[in-house]
Amino acid sequence: MECASCDAGIDHCHGTLVVHPEGGFAECTEPACEDGDRVRHALIVDCPAIGGGCGCATTPRKPRLRQAS
Repeated sequence: MECASCDAGIDHCHGTLVVHPEGGFAECTEPACEDGDRVRHALIVDCPAIGGGCGCATTPRKPRLRQAS
């Protein structure tokens, strides 16, 4: 099976873009992908949807300090 985007010369990525909840940081599952632009990726998932979870979901967060009024 051939990729229609490859045949057409369209700039794209075959990996899945994983979007993290903190600040919308995204990373691609394709090691050679250097551009995390959503337009280049046909597959985009939120990290909590990943089977087995994502490492950022298990990282303890720093508590937010509240300011006195």
